Amino acid sequence: MSGKVYSVLMNKGGVGKTSLITNLAALAAEKGHRTLLIDVDGQGNSSVAFGLVPNDFSYTAKDLFTGQLEPEGVIFNLSENLDLIPSNNDMNLLEFEILTKLDKYPQPFRLIVDAVDQLKEQYDYIFIDTPPSLGLIAGNVLSVVDDLIIPFVPEAFGVQGFIQVVEALEEFEENQGIKVNISGVVGMMYDIRTTLHREMMDEVRNYCDSTGLKLFKTIIPRSIRFSASVAYDRKPAVMVDRSNRMVNAYRSLYEEVIGE
Repeated sequence: MSGKVYSVLMNKGGVGKTSLITNLAALAAEKGHRTLLIDVDGQGNSSVAFGLVPNDFSYTAKDLFTGQLEPEGVIFNLSENLDLIPSNNDMNLLEFEILTKLDKYPQPFRLIVDAVDQLKEQYDYIFIDTPPSLGLIAGNVLSVVDDLIIPFVPEAFGVQGFIQVVEALEEFEENQGIKVNISGVVGMMYDIRTTLHREMMDEVRNYCDSTGLKLFKTIIPRSIRFSASVAYDRKPAVMVDRSNRMVNAYRSLYEEVIGE
């Protein structure tokens, strides 16, 4: 059975994309699934989440995009059942390299299709962390993802950014002929004590109801525990604190996303 590919997308930084994707990947591995985490963000934060230094890697996801290496040449083992294809600052040069050599890369939004197809034969689940933009890299992820998760922070700019992403995805589908399945929308860094957060969640809920999008029931709360686990334990929070109520929100989200 071929593996399934999940990813996150948001055109704004600071919404918890890396926290979301690394914790879901860690949970999949914990449950015994062969799991691969692919980082295509030049910041390399998926590596940082596991206590690694992005610039220490000689080979990264960029080598997949440019076809310099086969997938097995860029895979790094993180823990039992969990592997990583890392990223670093080299990814920030990718768009310039590809778009100035379109004779060499005639399908710029389909650079990693073959590589991911190979990887799907090796893994049960693949989770892709993305940069906070809707450019070339995001387009390539949309060409291979099975289920897309859109995270947002329930604040004015966060909700506006979420709606812009949905509209951009519709345009991408029309222009590229690639169907994008939005698995659902998830609220991040939620503070129930804040009136603004409650009002913004209601606004997104109404928007999802009117457009047919799924809003996940689970909301990830604002908590220092998520960043502290990376800073001190060098692991995503679900691998460290299995009894914390806020951390366990990711376990609930995993059940909604994966269905187990």
